[in-house]
Amino acid sequence: MKILFTGGGTGGHVLPIIAIVREIRKFSPQVKLDFFYLGPKDDFSKLLLSQEGIQVKHIAAGKMRRYFTLKSFFQNLLDILFKTPWGIVQSFFYIFFLAPDLIFSKGGFGSIPGVIAGWMLGVPLFLHEADSVPGLSNRILSKFSREVFVSFRKTPYFSEKKMILVGNPIRREMLEVESKEEAKKFFKLYGEKPTILVLGGSQGAQRINDKLLEILPTFLKEFYVIHQCGEKNYDQVKAEAEAITKDWLEKSYRIFPFLKEDKLKKAYSACDLVISRAGSGTIFETASFGKPSILVPLPESAQGHQVKNAYTYAEKGAAIVLEEINFTSRFVLEKLRFIFSNPGELEKMHKAALEFAKPLAGKTIAGYIITYLNIPYQKAILPDVDSNENEAQN
Repeated sequence: MKILFTGGGTGGHVLPIIAIVREIRKFSPQVKLDFFYLGPKDDFSKLLLSQEGIQVKHIAAGKMRRYFTLKSFFQNLLDILFKTPWGIVQSFFYIFFLAPDLIFSKGGFGSIPGVIAGWMLGVPLFLHEADSVPGLSNRILSKFSREVFVSFRKTPYFSEKKMILVGNPIRREMLEVESKEEAKKFFKLYGEKPTILVLGGSQGAQRINDKLLEILPTFLKEFYVIHQCGEKNYDQVKAEAEAITKDWLEKSYRIFPFLKEDKLKKAYSACDLVISRAGSGTIFETASFGKPSILVPLPESAQGHQVKNAYTYAEKGAAIVLEEINFTSRFVLEKLRFIFSNPGELEKMHKAALEFAKPLAGKTIAGYIITYLNIPYQKAILPDVDSNENEAQN
């Protein structure tokens, strides 16, 4: 049995795929299943997927640049007329000879060639939409899909008959939490100050880093900080932090270029609040740990999806949204001081986060795939997929 995944190539597409693959393997450990991934070239994604035993094939994939310059106009034209069609041709021959039993798309422009080629060859297609408002590519791809799994209620543009509300898949191993005390001990944070986890994503991380550095001396007097600053920014941020305030760094500040799975779950367990962008993956991880958050949506995100994700989540009371124009050092400190001086507010945000969370999203999707393909499974752990109603619009 062969299952082919495709997506845009970023961590937001790849990590949920890994979560789903792990769940399928748990369902059917005795069945020979082969997993493949088709998408644009991305070395970091290839490394993550290969570590999970997923075979990777790179293809050409264009994208739509939503800002207008003369250069972007011709780049879009080149991608639409040449790059994407060439990717479809590559995908067609790859899928023809691979003959997968099912294609699962995580969306994004990088998945368009694989989905269209798979549809041409009659391969069953499933689609997952991570964001509260789908991008153009997923609106197109939903026409070819048998089911559309969505992360947020009332996701527009999709057929109500196809939609199934599941959330955004999280690696369940991430949720094997330890006590807050043990997690803080791992990071050598000893004391009673609140702990803030600052997650800089792959896009726009430097601007969050810059704001944090502006207030770092004051910040570290009041809070412990675990800071994921981004691979490209690590050396610069570390050097600037050391130049600004040496006194508090050793006791109160822990900086990492990237938090791998084992350290990330400890960081979530150790922290009292998360400051991050508003990608769907981060929102659902934060919610699953029940952590209050301050979300700083990336203003350049396609379709403004991070802004819409942030406000949709904040409506539940689990987060505060600070758009980048308001993400000033003074304002951040004021918000944090208010939250931590009001234990009732902190508890309210914690409960709202847990109510929003959908930690079994990966297991639910895996159950649909297992059921659709009639793969033998261990019945004791298969979710009742028939009871998952198409409730995205309810």
